Amino acid sequence: MARHGGRGWYGRVIAAAVGVTAVAAATSVWSAQAGPVDEQQAAASPHHSAPRTVPVSIAHASDAGAHGVNITIDDGPDPVWTPQVLQVLKENGVKATFCMVGTQAQAHPDLVKAVVAAGHRLCDHTVSHDTTMDKKAEAYQSKEILDAADMITKASGGVRPQYYRAPGGAFTPYSRHLAAKQGMRPLGWNVDSKDFERPGTEAIVATVRSEVPNGPTILFHDAGGDRSQTVAALRECLPWLKQQGYSFGFPVR
Repeated sequence: MARHGGRGWYGRVIAAAVGVTAVAAATSVWSAQAGPVDEQQAAASPHHSAPRTVPVSIAHASDAGAHGVNITIDDGPDPVWTPQVLQVLKENGVKATFCMVGTQAQAHPDLVKAVVAAGHRLCDHTVSHDTTMDKKAEAYQSKEILDAADMITKASGGVRPQYYRAPGGAFTPYSRHLAAKQGMRPLGWNVDSKDFERPGTEAIVATVRSEVPNGPTILFHDAGGDRSQTVAALRECLPWLKQQGYSFGFPVR
């Protein structure tokens, strides 16, 4: 996914800062040798007394296997578009991972709860969707990631995000270690549908069809502007993926 310009539209709507979550001391030396991929799903209960450490490597694979795909939905929740996306997913029997911006989750806790109740998973997408995260100080990264996790957890009624996706892919070794230590697997993507650019429904569908052989994790958006093209594209893409023999899963943890 191309970076969508600085702090993005969320920078203009960021809510008053919540208290900063205490940060455990992070490892100062980065090792390129990430731990082995843990493909087991999270425990049946979404409530965790303490987060379990997950690999720091950026996940792309699906727990549905070699012919599985992961639908991921970024930047919400949004009161107009998230309910429509949820309806399309329900109609097709598909579970997705929703990468939520902290201020949006805080503003719309009913939608966060609806996502969880429908069996989808939560992902931390920072407080303000700053696509220059990788250029900022570690203290800033910590606040963006941990405060968003707290906002999402509170809005959901206690369900913690299971993944962390850096806005625009602006991961750093520090942010990956920090997220993993909190039980949030860093989450990438293989297919950028480009729906954020609103190129037209058919263009979005064509991109997904042509790029899905590149890997299982597909990126869509349910906020940040008019997402009617995304909703229409999902109505076409989900049945088509089934027809091609794909099954739907969650990103590995």
